[in-house]
Amino acid sequence: MAAKPSSSGGKGTTVEEPLDLIRLSLDERVFIKLRGDRTLRGRLHAYDQHLNMVLGQVEETHTVTTIDDRTYEERTTVNTRDIDMLFVRGDGVILVSPPLRTN
Repeated sequence: MAAKPSSSGGKGTTVEEPLDLIRLSLDERVFIKLRGDRTLRGRLHAYDQHLNMVLGQVEETHTVTTIDDRTYEERTTVNTRDIDMLFVRGDGVILVSPPLRTN
């Protein structure tokens, strides 16, 4: 699983198709939103055309909302954990946000 090289060779800086934006984010920290109210922030090591990804130094956040049976109040719990290396299956990915770039 590796990024497709650009036609100009090397890392290049042009975005001609959607996956080019992810290619430009290799070895940088990205934000990923997944199904099931989960988010990831981590360093993107590899990806493929299905958005399967390998991330390092990952912080996972999982938000759980429950309703109290007696009071009917909504309770939101946010769980976080740190993971050294993670494989993300592409069919669970909703959004990939590259790092903020300032020119």
